Amino acid sequence: MFTSDQRKGIFALLLLIVVLQVTYFFVDFSVLPTNNPQKQQWLSLQSQVDSMKNIDKIKDKKIYLFNPNFITDYKGYKLGLSVAEIDRLLEFRKTNKYVNSAEEFQQVTQISDSLLKEISPLFKFPDWITNKKPFKKFENYNVQAFAKKEKTVAIDINTATKEDLIKIYGIGEALSMRILKQRDILGGFISMEQMNDVWGLSPEVIENLNLNFKITTPPIIKKIDINNASLKELSQFYYFKYPLAREIITYRSMNGDFKNIEDLTKIKGFPVDKAKIITLYLDFN
Repeated sequence: MFTSDQRKGIFALLLLIVVLQVTYFFVDFSVLPTNNPQKQQWLSLQSQVDSMKNIDKIKDKKIYLFNPNFITDYKGYKLGLSVAEIDRLLEFRKTNKYVNSAEEFQQVTQISDSLLKEISPLFKFPDWITNKKPFKKFENYNVQAFAKKEKTVAIDINTATKEDLIKIYGIGEALSMRILKQRDILGGFISMEQMNDVWGLSPEVIENLNLNFKITTPPIIKKIDINNASLKELSQFYYFKYPLAREIITYRSMNGDFKNIEDLTKIKGFPVDKAKIITLYLDFN
């Protein structure tokens, strides 16, 4: 079917392909790397440079101090405290008292000397405690010109205004608006412990809030029927995210109704440290 010239062309093409394949097989076309003395010297020092960078990162790592009066269950667990030791501190704080030194912290919690030695360097007490000046006795002068200092009256946090909050040292306009927004989301605060949920408040500011504000009249809150609430209703609750709400629905369908908050704490991902607050929003009937 091919002419003589076409057959010759096909034969020449096949011969060219064979020659190229043989050449590619037997000839090494790789390029030998050129040795650059400066590059080799730099590569030899690279490991030292990397190690120095790691040392700098460790030096730059900050250690955050905290006021031990406001240790949560989770924080105490991470520090190595037992449940009983954390409960002793929480019961002590319910009396509206504060520990003012590492020694008092040990007396209240009854932790071991070794654990106290490990965590006490992280403690940070207010400056007015750590820099307390020795008491100086003054003579009792009967001078009528000095007015009697009025006792501070705590304001209901649920009726406080932005101006009331800004009066607290450490709270500006941004933090005051954040507190009011949190109050609107929750429908009102039912415990001063919820100040710990407001992002950006330092332990010292929270301590000042507890001294100047309180819950006078608890807000009227529509409780969530935990045994009949839908997935949507649970996921809209402030303390429940969608994954946790889904776990609650699954657990309820497999194990029946929840009888108390302890049943909810068995669910993976449940915020155990906020259980006392969450139970005030739930109806188990």
